[in-house]
Amino acid sequence: MAITLYALEGCPWCDAVQEALEAVDVEYAIEWVDPLHSDRDAVKRVSGQRAVPVLVDDERGVTMAESANIETYVERTLS
Repeated sequence: MAITLYALEGCPWCDAVQEALEAVDVEYAIEWVDPLHSDRDAVKRVSGQRAVPVLVDDERGVTMAESANIETYVERTLS
């Protein structure tokens, strides 16, 4: 899968990004992260930080955080 979303269950910002991806009918994989911030090593490996959501677009070589930025990227690039 070219798009991977790192998200935390119950996170409203992560939910907003999922909704944006689904609105433009983009297939994506989701990696659920640990609720404990200090245990989010997978997110840190790909993005350099532990906050979510993080979107990785392997096809375009893009890794980004911050839900508003991700939503804009999805609307402008993936739709």
